[in-house]
Amino acid sequence: MTLSLSEVLEQIGQRAAAASRILSQTTTAEKNKALLAIARRIEQETETILAANEADLRAGSGRGLSAAMLDRARLDPKRIRTIANSVREVVDLTDPTGEVLKEWGRPNGLKISKRRVPIGVIGIIYESRPNVTSDAASLCLKTGNAVILRGGSETIRSNLALVEAISEGCKEVGLPEYSVQLVPSTERAAVTLMAQLDRYIHLIIPRGGRSLIEAVTSAARMPVIKHFDGVCAAYVDRVADLRMAEQIVVNAKCQRPGVCNAIETMLVHEAIARDFLPACANTLWERGVELRGDLLTQEILGSKVVPATEEDWRTEYLDLILAVKTVGSLEEAVEHIETYGSHHSDVIITEDAVIAQKFLNQVDSAAVFWNASTRFNDGAEFGFGAEIGISTDRLHARGPMGLEELTSYKYLVEGKGQIRG
Repeated sequence: MTLSLSEVLEQIGQRAAAASRILSQTTTAEKNKALLAIARRIEQETETILAANEADLRAGSGRGLSAAMLDRARLDPKRIRTIANSVREVVDLTDPTGEVLKEWGRPNGLKISKRRVPIGVIGIIYESRPNVTSDAASLCLKTGNAVILRGGSETIRSNLALVEAISEGCKEVGLPEYSVQLVPSTERAAVTLMAQLDRYIHLIIPRGGRSLIEAVTSAARMPVIKHFDGVCAAYVDRVADLRMAEQIVVNAKCQRPGVCNAIETMLVHEAIARDFLPACANTLWERGVELRGDLLTQEILGSKVVPATEEDWRTEYLDLILAVKTVGSLEEAVEHIETYGSHHSDVIITEDAVIAQKFLNQVDSAAVFWNASTRFNDGAEFGFGAEIGISTDRLHARGPMGLEELTSYKYLVEGKGQIRG
């Protein structure tokens, strides 16, 4: 008898819950052994994974996916080796589970300790790149969590092949084969059903466009960690090193314009605008960047600047477009960022430590930088080794999510017969 989609999700949830109870008691050595077995399996199954990926690419091409989308989905032997090596790299990361965060005693003799533990079952809904499948699986396994994955339709066959290899790697070393599962449906209904599976899933993480995140957030019955827009800003202060400022702005906009930690807005203090903007604009124009500016920016740079609209200040372009606004003070810059930004990554370029500290303290973003590119808001760059994503939430994780953010904690209380009066 063919199961309905809701019945399939129910079965997946039950299996994940059973697997999580075993994983929570698995030692670091056992988890590392599983990760090494998974890396070997992925390499051994290269031909199978490539065949599945080729079928995905044919289907995507037939549906009219763009060249950029097809490239994001594409695998080749080198990319598969990279995926396998990324799994191996997780072996060298410190396992946070079991860490004693705090210990203390009470006057009545009770001994209390606060320890890190796995969250349990984590659901991850994502789009495009198949390497997210292995990254999410390896990080969740390292922290003793079972994981339910729901990837995009453009890589469904590739993801199924990868998860099969991951499951075989787990079985090889005696871990539950259902430690990592992929929802085998690309129906939109699967997202809603998964978001309502609160009996089994303890945390859900959507990775993708705003429409996906809003759909998951509105339907979810469990906590959601969101990664909303990356409307990031660079503020060039009146006492900035102008050469440094230009280098940071160009890097933050141009190094990879289609990512969440690239800047979309540049704020420039009016006092240095006429000195700074012409040289910086020329460098940006050489890189193919379109500038959309306020009235003073247009006056300084001329007709090559597109007049900015109100919508430009709040837009995540993910492209070679930069909105430019002049401001009269640090306070005006902060107010602009708080009004139009997305609390992701923002930077001040200044030689004044007092002004810098005010900016760092007042801008309420997941990562705030002083004299460094926003492109450094990344798990690997922070030394976490790998990341599940970058959270713009305030609870329970914020910024790059590494292994620690995939854990919770519990209290262990030891007594000698104490009772409460």
